[in-house]
This record gives sequence, C-alpha cells and structure tokens, in this order.
Amino acid sequence: MSLLFVLFALTFQAKAADTPNDAGGSITLSWKAEALPADRYKVLILRGETPEGPMDTVKMAPFKQGSFVDVGLKDKQDYYYRLVLLDAEGNPVAEQTIGPVQSAPQWFHTGRLNILIGMLIYLAILLGFIFTARRGRELYLRPIPGLSAVDEAVGRATEMGRPILYVPGLSTIDDVATIASLNILSHVTKKAAEYETPIIVPNRNPVVYTVAQEVMREAYYSVGRPDLFDPDNVFFVTDSQFGYAAAVSGIMVRERPATNFFMGMFWAESLILAETGASTGAIQIAGTDAINQLPFFITACDYTLIGEELYAASAYLSREPVLTATLKGQDWMKVLIAGTLILASLLGLMGQTWIMAIFK
Repeated sequence: MSLLFVLFALTFQAKAADTPNDAGGSITLSWKAEALPADRYKVLILRGETPEGPMDTVKMAPFKQGSFVDVGLKDKQDYYYRLVLLDAEGNPVAEQTIGPVQSAPQWFHTGRLNILIGMLIYLAILLGFIFTARRGRELYLRPIPGLSAVDEAVGRATEMGRPILYVPGLSTIDDVATIASLNILSHVTKKAAEYETPIIVPNRNPVVYTVAQEVMREAYYSVGRPDLFDPDNVFFVTDSQFGYAAAVSGIMVRERPATNFFMGMFWAESLILAETGASTGAIQIAGTDAINQLPFFITACDYTLIGEELYAASAYLSREPVLTATLKGQDWMKVLIAGTLILASLLGLMGQTWIMAIFK
C-alpha cells in the first residue's frame, strides 16, 4: 500500500492560483494524474491559513471534475490547501499541500477585450456626432409620422375647442418607457400652453402622478404661461389596472377630447383604451415598447410609435443637439454591428471562422 501511495503521490499533480478575470475573493484549484481511472476517485479539498493546520473541509469533488473554484475568501490573505486523493472505498492514496496563495481582483477581464474595443469605437462615434452638433451642423433624422403629427394633433384640439387626453402608461417611474413618456408629455404640454388648450393627464401610479405634475408645471413656466397650469388636470385615479382603464374610458366619453396620447407601458387594457378613444372620433397617437400591445394600437390608433421610436421621441421633438447626436451615434453603431455580422456570415460561408472570435 505504501508503494502504491508513493506512486500516486508522484503522479498526482495539483495547483492553486488566483482566479483570473474576477472581482477577487476566489482561488481556482486544479488537479490531474497520469493513467488514472478518473471515475473511481475523488478529491478531498481542505483549506487552512498555515501549512501545518488546522484545515477545514471545503469540498469533496469528483476527480474527473479536474478543477474547483473556492469563493468567499479574503483578498491579500495567505491560504494553504491540502488535496487528498481518495479511492472508491474512501482510502487516501495521495495528497499534496499547496500554498501560500492569495486572491485579488483584476482591473480588466482579458477575455472581454472585444467589448472594450466596441465601447471605445462607440464612444468615438458618439463624441464625433456631439462635437458636430455643437458646432451648429444640423443632423438629419428620418421622419417618424407619429411624431410629425404631434403639433397637428394639438392644433386640432385647439381648433375644436376640446381638451387633450394624455395617458403616460400604467407602469412605475423606474420603467424606461414611463420616463420616455414624461419627456414627450413635456413637449405636448408646451404646445398646449402656447395654444391655450387644456390637457388632461390621469395617472395610475402615485409617483408618476407627482412627477407628471412637476413636468407639466415646468413646461407651462418655460413658455411663460404659468397662469394656465391647472393642477386638477393631472391627477391620480387608482392603481387597479382595469379600474384605471374604466375611469379613463369614462373621461373620453364625458370630456370628448379631440386628441388622445397613449405613451408608455401598457398591458391588456390597451385595446379598451384605444377602442374607446376611436369610438369618440379623437385623433390618437400611441407609443409603447410592449410588443404584445402594439397590434391593438396599430389597429385602433392613427399613429403608433414602435419600440425604440418611443425612446427617440424626446430627441425628435426637442431637436436638442446632444440628444440628436446621441441618437445618431446609436444608429451608426447599429449599422456597424449589422455590417460586421453580415461580413462574419459571408466569411463563415467561405470557411473563414476566425472573425467569430469577435463576438465571443
């Protein structure tokens, strides 16, 4: 038995090192042995702060696993490991003590240099467009019918002497669609203030209600008409989904708004709102990133902003240089990514797969 133990001790090779490309607090152990039937053996992993002990049991790992990552450690502290090779009966046939070894965080993940390069390329494109916009050059943005019709919709309500209804979605303030909706609300409110047209904003979420009220107040002040702001026109209804839908439908029927805006996140109530608004003869503009609700808005509304068009609306409506430049930078980065994918596909068809490493 002692001869066998010595033989396995000579062939059993174990290593310990700081885990690469991590935030620290972990050490990677690895082991191997030549000409050893892996399925019949296990490795008992012990850890201590001195080579003599005491050592705590960390893990009983199958030998065929080949490695183990020990986590939850303190960085810059010495650790010692004892790996004991056990046979099928649990008898030790070899062991090895390793150490000292320390864990430490790394600044960069060397396996993700492609992401860093991509970020630098995007940053260069973005800064290029920002500097161009700040020099006064007008950047072209493709027209979106739903946004082009905003001023027309507000003007129609003014001519008919009827209010505007703005629904900022049913989600919370931390939803990106809600934030985009509030940006659009600011622009619509400014136009409504210029034309002296009342705008009604019912809310489902109390936090969104508070923010929407301040957005509208600021919009009225920015165009010099604070006297037209009526805080009663922006109000909290209920947090019940279909209770809110019923209340807004009632407002449409009673107040007969000439223009309805549905901007933000919506769920199953979207068809109820859109159909009720259509039955009153109002011009309707909707926008959402809820894919399942888009068919209802497209069917029942005059204009619909689809997905990213909702996020881009604030840049389109305000024409603020930095926002416009950011939007152009995103579009050109998408073109670059799409071009790279097409190139990779063509090279892949020709048997050249080296470019696939860019996406790993």
